[in-house]
Amino acid sequence: MVHCPECDAELAEKEDVEFVDMDAKMAGLFRSSKRFYVVGCADCGAAIGSGVAGGGG
Repeated sequence: MVHCPECDAELAEKEDVEFVDMDAKMAGLFRSSKRFYVVGCADCGAAIGSGVAGGGG
């Protein structure tokens, strides 16, 4: 099982984590909006991971 590194809560279900969508920026010559997100523990709010999702345009 996976546990939160901060509060040791068990992360077994989708509801055990929160996905926080950060602002997307449009820059440069290409119109590609990237969505940045942070994954946090639903119990204590500690950041567990992050990533970038897709782009289009």
